[in-house]
Amino acid sequence: MRTFRKKILLGYGASLLLIIVVLSLAVVLILRLGRASESILRENYQSIQAAENMIDAVERQDSATLLILLGYQRQGASEFRENETLFLQWLGRAKDNITISGEKEIIDTLEKGYARYLSEISNLQLLYQSAPTQAANAYHEAVLPLFRSIRDACIKLRDLNHETMYAASNRANKISVQAVFSISVIGGVSVLLVIVFSMFVSHLISRPVTELKEAALQVAQANYNVQVPVRGSDEVALLATQFNLMVEKLKQFHDMNIGRIIAEKRKSEAIIRSVDDGIVVVDDNFLITNFNPEAAKIFGVFPEDSLEKHILEVMRDERLFGFLKEALASGQPPRIEEGEDILTIKTGEESRHYQVSIVPMRTPSGVNPGVVLLLRDITRHRELDRLKSEFVMTASHELRTPLTSINMAVDLLRESAAPKLTDQEQALLEACHEDVQRLRALVNDLLDLSKIEAGKLELSFEPVQPHFLCDQALSIIKSQAESKGIELNSAVPQDLPEVTADPHKIVWVLVNLLANAMRYTKAGGHIKLAGDRVGNQVQLAVTDDGEGIPFDLQPRIFDKFVHGKPSDGGGSGLGLAISKEIVKAHRGAIWVDSSPGQGSTFTFTLPIAA
Repeated sequence: MRTFRKKILLGYGASLLLIIVVLSLAVVLILRLGRASESILRENYQSIQAAENMIDAVERQDSATLLILLGYQRQGASEFRENETLFLQWLGRAKDNITISGEKEIIDTLEKGYARYLSEISNLQLLYQSAPTQAANAYHEAVLPLFRSIRDACIKLRDLNHETMYAASNRANKISVQAVFSISVIGGVSVLLVIVFSMFVSHLISRPVTELKEAALQVAQANYNVQVPVRGSDEVALLATQFNLMVEKLKQFHDMNIGRIIAEKRKSEAIIRSVDDGIVVVDDNFLITNFNPEAAKIFGVFPEDSLEKHILEVMRDERLFGFLKEALASGQPPRIEEGEDILTIKTGEESRHYQVSIVPMRTPSGVNPGVVLLLRDITRHRELDRLKSEFVMTASHELRTPLTSINMAVDLLRESAAPKLTDQEQALLEACHEDVQRLRALVNDLLDLSKIEAGKLELSFEPVQPHFLCDQALSIIKSQAESKGIELNSAVPQDLPEVTADPHKIVWVLVNLLANAMRYTKAGGHIKLAGDRVGNQVQLAVTDDGEGIPFDLQPRIFDKFVHGKPSDGGGSGLGLAISKEIVKAHRGAIWVDSSPGQGSTFTFTLPIAA
């Protein structure tokens, strides 16, 4: 059986064989070219070098002979002997490298001529000692012709090797031209064969794959009536068989489940329509895919007309659209600050308020196909909060005057009638005084909170050093801490940048946090006031090692009338709520970190002064 793998190996094997043939031919031609170059160096270069050095040596000997004739006999004789040795050395190398026809005859002639030259030089030296004038004539008549004949023989030897080297170089050039031509022709033929063979093999291999791809595209378009032809018995044929079986099962599954899917879709749409809150479903392109009647009523449109439209065409709220984009990008619900999750829609003179909840849809594979926008009508709750706030404000104002009168009466009794009362009556009077003070504090807190909620709280912003605010708060609370045996520590750096704040209001917040910490910290405990810069804000934190706050109470700790200990009657339960509103008015945030039995840390932020 010829498998798909064997077909691929056959195609690549033929191409590899052609490449090996071309490479082998190239190696053979390069070796021939290398041998030709080596022959040039081995056969001719050494002989040329020997001839050049012999010419130089014999010329120096001739110069030494002239020195002898000029009277420098000792110097000339020494130089003559040195160059004689050099000449004989190079002559020996030339004799050992006889490789060319005619080279041996030249070297023999050279050797014999040089021997006669040495003999004549010896005779010349003896003649110079007895008759210098005759020695000069003998040099011109006998020695000089021998010198010239020796030099001419050396030149002839050099030229012979030059000619031979040139001929060898021409042979090497011819070999290189032949190599380039042969490799080009064979390489071109090989490339042509590889292209033709590759096209044939690629068509043979890719045809079933192309058929599978086209069939897969048809299946992706929900056409399950496709079949891939099965040819042969290789792996591709087995794949085609399995593909046909898969398509058949997909068709059965599709036929079986399409009705169920439609039923589930209709059930989901019915549930969405029956929900009293507004629901808008958008896809990843922010096009509306589902829209229940309540949402259509909120935005004043028809559900059928809003489908497949961009969400901004319906709600026209850039802030809410930004939250939708954030949820779609991150796959998590967006971070919405308190108060920013309210959408107010005016219809004529009436305003409706909706609490926004954004939930991204997420598939098991991690894809975000869209976002669900839930709009809960809280108009009634907002109206109840407004009425409650107005009632609290009115009641506080009404209670303030009689409480003032009662307080004055109790103080007058304590000053004037106390000596006339029994111990029991004095104890009742003191209890009445404490209750009146507590009621006055509660009324004042209610009035402050009402002003804050009504936006009537007056704030005087100015640049102020954080350590100054902390020092003021600590000086106010210090005596109470000493009386309870609690240690106060400050870790607020002096070099913190100035913040923009109302000093009186922030000192009030710090005193309230420190007082709360003392209330839940036992004698011998510790309270720490710390500060730090974080980005363009300064964080101030009050940490204690007291009882801590139960986990179920922490989410509501900043609500009105919430106490750390429900049984504790020491506070009105409004201090943290007022602190939160004051910090919000400073464009800051406040939060708590606590573990039961391990203390609490209340932290709030203030913006750095520009």
